[in-house]
Amino acid sequence: MSARNPEPPQDRTVEGPHDPEHNIAGSYALEPEYVASLTSHLLATSGEVAQSVSPVNGQPLGVIPQSSLDDVDTAFARARAAQATWARTSIDERARVMMRFHDLVLKHADEIMEIAVWESAKARRDAYNEVYHVALTARYYARTAHRHLDTTRRAGVLPGLTRIDLNRVPKGVVGIISPWNYPFTMAMSDGLPALMAGNAVVAKADSQTMLTSLVGVRLLREAGFPEDLWVPVAGPGSKIGTAIIGRADYICFTGSTATGKRVAAGCAERLINCSLELGGKNPLLVLEDANIERASEGAVRASYGNAGQLCVSTERLFVADAIYDRFVARFVARTEAMTLGAGQDWAIDMGSLISQDQLDTALAHIEDAVSKGATVLTGGKHRPDIAPYFMEPTILEGVTPEMDIYANETFGPVVSLYRFQEETEAIALANEGCYGLNASVWTKDAKRGRAIAREIKAGTVNVNEGYAATFGSLEAPMGGMRESGVGRRQGAEGIHRYTEVQSVGTQRIHPLTQPWLLSNKQWAGLTSLNEKIMTKAGRRS
Repeated sequence: MSARNPEPPQDRTVEGPHDPEHNIAGSYALEPEYVASLTSHLLATSGEVAQSVSPVNGQPLGVIPQSSLDDVDTAFARARAAQATWARTSIDERARVMMRFHDLVLKHADEIMEIAVWESAKARRDAYNEVYHVALTARYYARTAHRHLDTTRRAGVLPGLTRIDLNRVPKGVVGIISPWNYPFTMAMSDGLPALMAGNAVVAKADSQTMLTSLVGVRLLREAGFPEDLWVPVAGPGSKIGTAIIGRADYICFTGSTATGKRVAAGCAERLINCSLELGGKNPLLVLEDANIERASEGAVRASYGNAGQLCVSTERLFVADAIYDRFVARFVARTEAMTLGAGQDWAIDMGSLISQDQLDTALAHIEDAVSKGATVLTGGKHRPDIAPYFMEPTILEGVTPEMDIYANETFGPVVSLYRFQEETEAIALANEGCYGLNASVWTKDAKRGRAIAREIKAGTVNVNEGYAATFGSLEAPMGGMRESGVGRRQGAEGIHRYTEVQSVGTQRIHPLTQPWLLSNKQWAGLTSLNEKIMTKAGRRS
């Protein structure tokens, strides 16, 4: 595996905690004025700040003002006032503003990628995927808004006399709590359909990647969205996240299953709905007839995109016994051919983990597996020579159920290989455990692959692709089964979750009661006759 070290940091600040000539922590990677311009969009008046440090090289990025509980109250008050006006804004006008945001995202792609890399240490190619996905999301909901939101007609109880209209009414103020692993797309993409549906947003991005999310907030305002329609706050989830759950009309959360359960409990207390995209232990099945070159290349992308820090990344590979040895040889070779690094270089294939916690989990899973008999085919080492938290892409063989990595999510560049004899065995293994987020099936028989997909308990299944086929298709709803979450993003489901369905009935000519000249018994007989006629005519309602 070849490695590219980070580019030397530019000393672009006026002061730092140490001598920058001898200590990288002595200067900021980003200009303080630039950071201040981004954090000015936060509603944060507590006087407290948090230091942001880059996992690329340990260099400080800036200070992030922290919000108080009073700030959260103010955020919701402002958002509710803005939402009342925005809900009366036409769908066409909302779409025009959304398309201006789309254009600005593409125009500022380099800036977004640079900040995302500094904050998360991901490869620049992975940062570009965030830019592209947000742009796709904005265009999709701007162009399909009428289809999803226009009032529709339903059949009335008495044809010609009863009219039923179905309205999509915005929830109000949506609380979005987004993670660090995809700091631009997770901060923005879930909120765009909320805005398109006529809602306001109060958002809390993860503290490790706050600046990337604030670039998105700045672009929303430049595009013409009212300033108080999207109010960002900052602070620990236990404090600020809990406060958001206690005030919002709907919650969208992406993160761990353990935290998601607490979010769901908080929403249940208030009888508000939520969508939760949570953990996964995602399987990839390589069937006997699969193209080994395509499957091994796809498995590398599915396993090591964003250094495995993606909810839909592959962590378990099930390979047909007949091709197992040949596939493993190619998978190991392709893994070892990856260019590893941390920094802004486009040539980097895999970037770093974001934190010591993520590194500790990956190393602990590997150490436990090896101590109980598993074999490391490649990787397995911490590489501080590349970045403080860099973990080599790792392939394990011989993983068994008593090992921690067997069923627990690693959320890093570590995958386990398993042989199978029969496809039914592979499906059963793929369905083991409590998760059900994403799966992948590789076969030359696409029809067979789709049939197997129906038997796998996962919200998305990709045939001859890892996750991009579903994730990149905005018409395709995305979300988890079982403990991988509830609700869906993308598609009609991704915008309808932010609306209440309202039925409006209009009665014409005569009310739904018997005329004065008919007795109750005669009226009952007449309605029964009408029901028989409607049934014979094939009406469903």
